[in-house]
Amino acid sequence: MSTAAASAARAADADADEDEDAKLRNTAITRANSAYLPMEDCVGIKYSSVNEGEERKGGHGVPKVSIIPLIFLIFYEVSGGPFGIEDSVKAAGPLLAIAGFLLFALIWSVPEALITAEMGTMFPENGGYVVWVSSALGPFWGFQQGWAKWLSGVIDNALYPVLFLDYVKSSIPALGGGLPRTLAVLILTVALTYMNYRGLTIVGWVAVFLGVFSLLPFFVMGLIAIPRIEPSRWLEMDLGNVNWGLYLNTLFWNLNYWDSISTLAGEVENPKRTLPRALSYALVLVVGGYLYPLITCTAAVPVVREFWTDGYFSDVARILGGFWLHSWLQAAAALSNMGNFVTEMSSDSYQLLGMAERGMLPEFFAKRSRYGTPLIGIMFSAFGVVLLSWMSFQEIIAAENYLYCFGMILEFIAFIKLRVVHPNASRPYKIPLGTIGAVLMIIPPTILIVVVMMLASFKVMVVSIMAMLVGFVLQPALVYVEKRRWLKFSISAELPDLPYSNVEEDSTIPLVC
Repeated sequence: MSTAAASAARAADADADEDEDAKLRNTAITRANSAYLPMEDCVGIKYSSVNEGEERKGGHGVPKVSIIPLIFLIFYEVSGGPFGIEDSVKAAGPLLAIAGFLLFALIWSVPEALITAEMGTMFPENGGYVVWVSSALGPFWGFQQGWAKWLSGVIDNALYPVLFLDYVKSSIPALGGGLPRTLAVLILTVALTYMNYRGLTIVGWVAVFLGVFSLLPFFVMGLIAIPRIEPSRWLEMDLGNVNWGLYLNTLFWNLNYWDSISTLAGEVENPKRTLPRALSYALVLVVGGYLYPLITCTAAVPVVREFWTDGYFSDVARILGGFWLHSWLQAAAALSNMGNFVTEMSSDSYQLLGMAERGMLPEFFAKRSRYGTPLIGIMFSAFGVVLLSWMSFQEIIAAENYLYCFGMILEFIAFIKLRVVHPNASRPYKIPLGTIGAVLMIIPPTILIVVVMMLASFKVMVVSIMAMLVGFVLQPALVYVEKRRWLKFSISAELPDLPYSNVEEDSTIPLVC
């Protein structure tokens, strides 16, 4: 070969390599932006079906989560028991507290759980609501959804080590403040983070044990309270003396986060069948777990509203059953916070993993440990918890509620848009309502969202809006980072292309648009 010919060949090879690099460099952006495909480009999405043996162990050789642990993972994502509902009585009295938990369950929890069941089975992969919003509204809004909900979850998780120490400081006064308390928060965070690192199945069965242990003392306390019940106490109400901000935030905080379980749907055994069933059982468990102690305890002892603050159920336990029941309930309260922590961290970290697998975050966020857990996601979530643990209880609740509301608005829009634009898309579970019925279903929770956001303090509002604006800057910044090849982004080959879904098992039927 002549020198000129060799030079030409090398130049051609270099051009080909450069073209190939450009293609690889833009893969994640191109596929992520596919959410903007026009109607005529719709295709069905196939989530590969697997046999039973493969279903029970994921692609990383890690056992998948079965229905019983999944129920209690949802239970702890949403509730963890009646600890913390006492403020509803302080804010509004027994009647409004009981009515509030019943009414909010109907207008908020039920719609959110139903939407999670439909959308979670439509897109049974890690990332959950981020994938729903990306599919309906595009990658920019999908990222905003992920940013707001992840930040809300981390803020929420910062609460649980603090609550745990609040329960045990009566026995160990040194944990009430200062350096010992700070060290205790760090030690708890590290220990519980390690549990998440070891595997989701371990977290799930720990949640089962903690859930049973936490609910049993309330069941016993309710039985003891029955002979002392005076029904007239249920009717106590003073509309002129209601702290509506505390009342609504307490109800909302204790009845939301049903959608959090969707972020780890890819780790669930047969999610198309298991997820809807687990959500329905968890709904009964959560709402019953709130109403049972409220109904029995508010009628069994005289109601002094000022006494009904966080932790007052343990005082009621002492009045009704004595020191043994008081100690049992305090231990249950402390351990329940640990259950809340590990399940919330699982949801947050798998969300980051799911976003990385969709090319929205750098590839290193998709890295798994040898136990199949999202290593980098866990580390980032733990760091966020430590960073935010200085906030007060009420500030934490208000801030996380505000960010959570922003994310829920995007979810509602995505849910309705997918119903309207793609009514024939395969939905393994579908809410038995038409488009008009679906719109009517989300009107009450949307009004509630607006009210909760309006009741936020100016400080919480400003901080939350600033946090959301960070997401508006962060997404285009990450796109720029990818174009400059400063970090590697990729989309998992195991995932189907967005935006549209067909998830019928064992078949792929083109989506009718």
